[in-house]
Amino acid sequence: MVWKIILSAVIGYLLGSINTSLVVGKLFYRTDVRDHGSGNAGATNTLRTLGKGAAIAVVVGDLLKGIIACLIGRYLAGELMPGVYAGEYLAGMFAVLGHNWPIYFGFKGGKGVMTSFAVVLMFSPLAALLCLAGFVIIVAITKYVSLGSIVCAVLFPIIALVLGEPLMLVLVGAFLALLIVVRHMANIQRLLNGTEKKLSFKKG
Repeated sequence: MVWKIILSAVIGYLLGSINTSLVVGKLFYRTDVRDHGSGNAGATNTLRTLGKGAAIAVVVGDLLKGIIACLIGRYLAGELMPGVYAGEYLAGMFAVLGHNWPIYFGFKGGKGVMTSFAVVLMFSPLAALLCLAGFVIIVAITKYVSLGSIVCAVLFPIIALVLGEPLMLVLVGAFLALLIVVRHMANIQRLLNGTEKKLSFKKG
């Protein structure tokens, strides 16, 4: 069982390291999105740098790799105990770590928001969808993607705990939330300074 959980984590990391924004940018636009805009290898910077088509491809890719990692972990390692899928949780967590620090791209990746959402959607669909609703409301009102991402990341483990999800799931969710907050420290500073960029669907 232990080696299956470890293997799940390794597979999750390798899948997560396939950073969609870098693949799409380099293959189809001959551009490294890390050299433009915020320098982040994620969907929002891809939208600002390469436009809506590229951003949609990145969103789909980042969602799929998180979902596939979790499915592999669930079916490879099975249940650690009734209702607790350690392989899935570790595979999902390491998929996010791979996205943030991809082995294929010099360990310089994105902030892990979209892949984290895919992962927590597999963990606890109801909690994840409630967080998504909160994200949409916050971004619609403020136009700050970073603010919506941070607030809803922190909310996930709280909602999962209230819903009675397994403690291991809640702890992994809390770790993913911490990662998102840490990766957004510069955004938090800009939000406090009033210099954070608002969501725009125009390249530039």
